[in-house]
Amino acid sequence: MMWRLNASGLDRDRLHLLLIVHTYLCCLGDCLYVTDYFTRTPRKLNAFRSFASVELFHFNVPDDTVVAVWNLITFKEQGGTFGDSCPDRNVTVYFRSGAPPIINPLHTRFPHDTMVPSVFAVTLTWTLPNRTTGVFNVTSPLPGDWFLAAHLPKDEGKISVKGLYEECQYLFQPQLIVQRLIGISVLYPGYFIDQMIPVHNRSVLYKIFVPNYISQLKVQLADCSTRNKSTESCPLLLKIRARAPPLHNSSSVDCQEQSICELDMPLHSWEQWYYILVERYLGNVDVYFRIRVRVKDCSKASIIKGSSAFNMPQSYGNAMGTSSSEALPVSGLPSLSWNGSAQNPFLLSGDSMAYLGLITDTSKCWPIQPTLRNELDTFSVHFYIFFGPNISVPPDRATVFAINLMPVLDSGGVLNMEVRLNVSSLKEENITVFGCLNHGMPFSLPDNSTTKCKSESVTGFALSVNGTSNVTKLRIPYPQTGTWYLSLRSLCATEHGFQACRNVTAEVYLRTYLTPCINDCGTYGQCKLLRTNNYLYAACECKAGWEGWGCTDNSEAYSYGFQLLSTLLLCLSNLMFVPPVAIAIRSHYLLEASVYIFTMFFSTFYHACDQPGIVVFCIMEYDVLQFCDFLGSLMSVWVTVIAMARLKSVIKQVLYLLGAMLLSMALQLDRHGLWNLLGPSLFALGIMTIAWTLRTIRRRRCYPPTWKRWVFYLFPGIMIATSAVALYAFVETEENYFYIHSIWHMLIAGSVGFLLPPRAKPTTKVPPMQRRRGCGYQLCINENEEMGPVDPAIVTINSICTS
Repeated sequence: MMWRLNASGLDRDRLHLLLIVHTYLCCLGDCLYVTDYFTRTPRKLNAFRSFASVELFHFNVPDDTVVAVWNLITFKEQGGTFGDSCPDRNVTVYFRSGAPPIINPLHTRFPHDTMVPSVFAVTLTWTLPNRTTGVFNVTSPLPGDWFLAAHLPKDEGKISVKGLYEECQYLFQPQLIVQRLIGISVLYPGYFIDQMIPVHNRSVLYKIFVPNYISQLKVQLADCSTRNKSTESCPLLLKIRARAPPLHNSSSVDCQEQSICELDMPLHSWEQWYYILVERYLGNVDVYFRIRVRVKDCSKASIIKGSSAFNMPQSYGNAMGTSSSEALPVSGLPSLSWNGSAQNPFLLSGDSMAYLGLITDTSKCWPIQPTLRNELDTFSVHFYIFFGPNISVPPDRATVFAINLMPVLDSGGVLNMEVRLNVSSLKEENITVFGCLNHGMPFSLPDNSTTKCKSESVTGFALSVNGTSNVTKLRIPYPQTGTWYLSLRSLCATEHGFQACRNVTAEVYLRTYLTPCINDCGTYGQCKLLRTNNYLYAACECKAGWEGWGCTDNSEAYSYGFQLLSTLLLCLSNLMFVPPVAIAIRSHYLLEASVYIFTMFFSTFYHACDQPGIVVFCIMEYDVLQFCDFLGSLMSVWVTVIAMARLKSVIKQVLYLLGAMLLSMALQLDRHGLWNLLGPSLFALGIMTIAWTLRTIRRRRCYPPTWKRWVFYLFPGIMIATSAVALYAFVETEENYFYIHSIWHMLIAGSVGFLLPPRAKPTTKVPPMQRRRGCGYQLCINENEEMGPVDPAIVTINSICTS
C-alpha cells in the first residue's frame, strides 16, 4: 500500500495515478487490462461524536483487480464560495473491505464480548487554502464491497443558531480508479499444462476456482527449461493467494533448488478464486515449464461411520457443474508419471492424468449443518438450527453450523452469538466445549485444542464454555457478508492438557441472531438506521455523556444527581414567567397573560421530555411539545412588542391572530432557522417604532414622555433581553446547555416584566346630557400617560360650559 499527498490539479492527479498503474501492470505480463473509474457525490463532513455522524461511502472493486487507487478530494466552502478563511481541520478517512469500518477515534471502551476487526486509516492535511488531495493506493485489493468512512475531529460542541453567520463547510469526495487484468488463464485440477514465460514478460498469472468442501490446494511445477533445454533447477518463484493476485507476503516457494516444485496451501475460504503467480529469475530467455493444480476434496465425508449428512454435496465435480474426470478431455494432454504410494491423496492412475480427489479427510471435513434464516425486520434476523436450539456435541468429532449473511444487506448490523452449556449433560466430567467462528470456511479443531482459534491461514473468533463458566457471548459489529461457520468441539481436561473425551456427549444451547445495534444501544443511547445511497446501516447515538460503540463507556457520563439537577433547572426556571403573568393580569392584558402561561407550561414539559438521561417525563409526543415550546416563545416576543405599541384593541387582536398563524407556518418550515425568531421580532419592532413615531409627531414630544419609564423600565428590559439573546447565540454549548439555557429562560421572562406597558386607563368624557345640565369647568383629558396619576400642572381646560 502507498499513501501520499498531492495538491496539484485533478487532471494531473489522474495522470500520475495512471502512470503508477501502468508501471505495475507491465511487470505482470502483456498489459492486457481495462480501466474503470468510479466517483461519489461530495458530502459535508461532520465533527465526530459517534458513528452516526460519519459520512460513509460504498464502492465495489471488480474481480481480477491488480491495483485500486482512491483519489481523496477535500475542499472548503463558506456561503457558497471557496472558504479560504476557514481554519484547517484534519480529515480522517478509514478503509475496510467487506463491511463498514469499525472506528474508535475517541479511544472509548467497546461493549463486553465485542470483536473489533482492523481497518486502514489515513489523515488528510491541508496543502492549499481551500483544497487538498490525497492518493491511497492498494495493490491487489480484495474484490467486492469496500467502504470509506470520513469525519472531522471532535469539536467543543458549540450550539450555534442556524443562519446567524456563514458556517465553514468541509466537503469530501472520493474517487476510485481500478485496473483489472483480462484474459487470465484458468486452471483445472488434475492436469499438467505446458506453459512458457516469454522473454519480454517477468511473470504469468493463473487462477482456479475452489468450491465448497475443499481442504487443501497443491500447485506443482515440473520440467523447467530454457530455450527447450532442461535445467537441473527450476528458476521460478511460485506464489498463491485467495481472492486477489498474490503480494510479496503471500504464500510462496522458491523452485530454484527443486526439480519438481510443490506448494501446499491450506485453504481459508471456499467459493472463491485462487490466484497463482509464477515469476522467473533468469532474464533474456524464454522459460518453459509444466504446471498442475491438485485439491483435496472431502465432500464424501458423509460416508464416515456415525456422521450425519446434512446438506452435503455429492462431489467436487457437482459443485463445478461437471465431474472432475469429465472436465477436460484426457487425450492430447501431456503425461507424466509420479512416484507415490496408494495412500497419496494426489496419486495419478498410470499415465491417464485422471484426477483422484474425493478424499475422506475426517480431521477437516465434518458434516455441516445448515441454519434456517428468519427475517423479522431490517437487520433483525434469527438463525434457527434444525432439531435445535439444544444441540449435541459428540466426543469424537466437531459439530459445524453454517450461517449465511446476505450480500450487502446484512453487513450493516451486528452478528450476535450465545452459547450456553447444559451442565447436567457432562456426567461429572471436566469437559470444555471449544468453539471457533470463521468466515469463508470452518476451522479445524484438533484433539488438543486450546482457546486459540488461529492458524497460518485462518484467523477466527474463539469462544469456550465449561462447568464453571457455562455461558459465553460473541458480538461482531458490521460482519462481512457470506457464510460464517461455527465449529464446536468437546474436549476433556487432563494433566497433560486437553484430550478427546470418551463416551460423553455435551449438550449446548446455541442462539444466533442479527440485530441493528448492540443491546439496542442500552439505556443511554438511541439506535439509528442510516442510509448512504442504497446502502443501509445502523449506529448508536449516545447521550448523557455516555460514549462508545454501544453507549457503554461511562467514563464521562453524567451522574443521576447531575441529570436530576439539570432537569430541575431547565423546568423550574420557567417559573420566572409567573411575575410577568401577574403583571399582565393586573394591567388587564389578559391575552398576553394567556400566551405567557402557554409558554411557561409547554417550555416546562418540553424540557422535561428533552433530557438525554433517564430523568425524563413526557406528557405527550416529543414533536408536539417541541412545536408548542417554540411557538410559545415566539408568540411571547410578538405579543409583548405589539402591546408596547399601544394600538387600538381591534388592530392589536388582528395582529395577534395573524402572528400566531404566520409563526405556526414558519415553524413547520424550519424550527431552528434564525429568521423564525428575527423576522417576527423585527416586524413587531417596526410596528412599535411607527406607532411611537406617529404619537411623538402628533404630541410634539418624545414618547414615552417620562424619563422614569425609560430609566426604570425600558432600558433595563432591553438590556436583559439583549443579554439573553447574546447568551443564547454565542455562549451556549452542549456542556453548559443546562445552566445557560436556564438563565435564558429567566432573563427572557424578566425582560417581559420590565417591557410590558402599564394598564391603559379609559378616556374621561362628559356625557352630552350632563353637559346641558351643569355649568362650570370641565376637565377633558384626551390621553392618559403611562406613568401613574396625571400631574395637575399639565392638565389644560379644553372647554367651559356656560348656562
